[in-house]
Amino acid sequence: MVSPVVELAFDPARKIMGWDEARAWRATQRGRLVFTNGVFDLLHPGHIDVLVGSRRQGDALVVGLNADASVRRLKGPERPVRSEAERAYVLAALAAVDAVVVFAEDTPLELVRWLQPDVIVKGGDYREDTIVGAPEVRARGGDVVVIPLTPGQSTTSIIEKLRGGIR
Repeated sequence: MVSPVVELAFDPARKIMGWDEARAWRATQRGRLVFTNGVFDLLHPGHIDVLVGSRRQGDALVVGLNADASVRRLKGPERPVRSEAERAYVLAALAAVDAVVVFAEDTPLELVRWLQPDVIVKGGDYREDTIVGAPEVRARGGDVVVIPLTPGQSTTSIIEKLRGGIR
């Protein structure tokens, strides 16, 4: 889904991978593979801070992205605002992101087990003991990192502002 208006020097869609492709890609990676996950609907500065902070933890960053059906189960029938294809494409266009993998489950646990990252990262609304996949990463000698939240940034607050009218 490359924009017809802007010709990019690279194709972000090449960073969007299925599970098997991601596992094969992971096998080619040297150094520390970092994993984070989320919905990443209506990308905002808080998302960027988590993604950049995640990438700084290692040599490559793979982002697990909740599929649309998963988002609806977790956040309700009006979410996501953007489709999984759109969200994946936007994430893949970011320099901090090396790969994007969509998962249909409500948690990324199976994807974490599949990719076996060296580091797992989440935003400051999580504690290490609530991060899905943290025990599996720790059991292999990996690290768990929590990136502080960016004050005033959330997709929910953006949606509420839009529903109430922009002031």
